[in-house]
Amino acid sequence: MNPNRPSSNRPVYLKLRDQIAAAIIDGDYPEGAMLPSVRALAAEQGANPLTVAKAYQQFQNDGLVEVQRGVGMYVVKGAAERLRAREREVFLRDEWPEIRNRMKRLGLDPADMAIST
Repeated sequence: MNPNRPSSNRPVYLKLRDQIAAAIIDGDYPEGAMLPSVRALAAEQGANPLTVAKAYQQFQNDGLVEVQRGVGMYVVKGAAERLRAREREVFLRDEWPEIRNRMKRLGLDPADMAIST
């Protein structure tokens, strides 16, 4: 994680956006699935409904969800793969260089990092 962007200083709507993106990538909200309503997610997360709406609006602007008026918001086809590609790009650009440098400082070889799960 970039020390110039600690997660605790990130706006709540971006934290929610990351949680929702992870849920889409992980398949908790597969293609065609309806996302929780703004009110339901706000209550679940202890967030302001306007904050949740802002996070959802970003997904809508990015074409990852579609709104069916009066029904709900649905994950569009290909959303998980698009999110995965974006997250991969951000990780490699913003996080990996720092991790790689820290590993080098600590004398860690990536080949030694295989951790059994």
